[in-house]
Amino acid sequence: MSERLDAVAHLYDEVATELDRAAEHARTAARHLRDENVPRGAAHACSIQGHVREVQANLDEQARDHARHSIPEP
Repeated sequence: MSERLDAVAHLYDEVATELDRAAEHARTAARHLRDENVPRGAAHACSIQGHVREVQANLDEQARDHARHSIPEP
């Protein structure tokens, strides 16, 4: 595997990890809200957004890298 493809694969591993973390925060937020613990639920809800933004930043970087290396077909 080329270094470039390995780097892209690693990026997608990071995306998956961040999404797993977001899912855990979502479950935790739901649990706290069911317990009527709004401050803790809201804190975990904010964490979800942070993980999603990190994923979006990683995907944006991958898209920019792809654009730098892609060659349009005639």
